[in-house]
Amino acid sequence: MFEYEFMRNAFAAATIVAILAGAVGYFLVLRGQTFAGHALAHVGFTGATGAVLVGVAPLWGLVLMTVAAGIGMGAAGERLAQRDVAIGLVLALALALGLLFLHFYTAYAAQATTLLFGNVLAVDSETIWMLLGLCALSLAMLATISRPLLFASLQPELAEAKGVSLRGYSVLFLAIAALATAECAQVVGVLLVFALMVGPAATAQRLTGRMAAAVALSAMLALFEAWLGIVLAYYTDWPSSFWITALSAVAYLFAGVPEVIQHQTAAASL
Repeated sequence: MFEYEFMRNAFAAATIVAILAGAVGYFLVLRGQTFAGHALAHVGFTGATGAVLVGVAPLWGLVLMTVAAGIGMGAAGERLAQRDVAIGLVLALALALGLLFLHFYTAYAAQATTLLFGNVLAVDSETIWMLLGLCALSLAMLATISRPLLFASLQPELAEAKGVSLRGYSVLFLAIAALATAECAQVVGVLLVFALMVGPAATAQRLTGRMAAAVALSAMLALFEAWLGIVLAYYTDWPSSFWITALSAVAYLFAGVPEVIQHQTAAASL
């Protein structure tokens, strides 16, 4: 299958995106902001379709809107977390606006499916270079703020007392998460961002409590699921997004088996 350029491009794109998604996803799960990734993806769909409408590459519209939304969500802080109904309405409106933009430019209606569910087999070499640049920028930013971000995530009151800006780091992290979300959408689509952003990270946190090990394991799981998903898609002709999502769910369920056995053993001993 590596004789085909589109397959080589798919593996390259999946590698870049999976490593970033695994690293960012760890902090997303740790901070209890998994819904943020889903929210950013919905908003990004509007940006991507709006970019198509004005003749700009969808990736740049996706990046612009997700980063703007991430900064806004980070600045809102706790006030945003307490307004689930309002958030849900905004997300529904964002998706509806995206569909409206496509209505005005129906020539790109087929591209809506790719944006919603992803198609890593359609990634070209130019997009790979853009993904690589965004990935390098995101990982550099994450490495810079990782220690104070971990402190602010685990001990927010103490971190604030020590002079750590909770809102500032929240804004920076959600901006990074927005870039990761935009990249994930190129592989699994905006509706399945959870597959790479949350699944591997949640699985890794079930298996280890050490930050460095969990981040590395999360990235490796995302990478394995992405690669295997592409291979299965090649041999079955089923969508790669389906396989990646299914593998992510299976890995998470299997990681919880030892915990279930432990609870049952403890209950039996009582």
